[in-house]
Amino acid sequence: MEETKVIYPGSFDPFTNGHLAILKRGLEIFKSISIVVAHNSGKKSLFTTKERMRMINDSTADLQGVQVKCFEGLLVDYALEQQVNVILRGLRAGDDFGYEFQLALMNRRIAPQVQTVFLMTDYNWLYVSSSSVKEVASLGGDIGGLVPPVVIDFLCAKFPKLAQRRNHLRPA
Repeated sequence: MEETKVIYPGSFDPFTNGHLAILKRGLEIFKSISIVVAHNSGKKSLFTTKERMRMINDSTADLQGVQVKCFEGLLVDYALEQQVNVILRGLRAGDDFGYEFQLALMNRRIAPQVQTVFLMTDYNWLYVSSSSVKEVASLGGDIGGLVPPVVIDFLCAKFPKLAQRRNHLRPA
């Protein structure tokens, strides 16, 4: 049997501790995982693809078996080009499941040789999403403990209210 090639795709705008937890659990199952950052020129992201990749690289520097790449277009096409066997996805709640289930079935129809593996989030990350982190950060709220420290640096650069409160954020 050939080596399992695993990708963990997402926009990661920004990378959260929930994403990091799924990655770490994935590394307990798979030898290595490539985090692939979606580049969508039609979507308005807070951070550029390069910034998101840098955040993830810095946040995962102490982990073995992690690579960070980017892709544009259809994920399953990227998976086929890279000879990927497994797409790793994290699930928070029922809403996530319905959406992810549809994507997984469509990907399976296009490329039956590529499997999708779902990992449920830990209960402490159930409410954390990149969108909610951006909203709280934009208003200067406490995002300490929700994102890796390097991500706080990136968010402070975008949101002056957050930068003013930086020293009062809860530690991870």
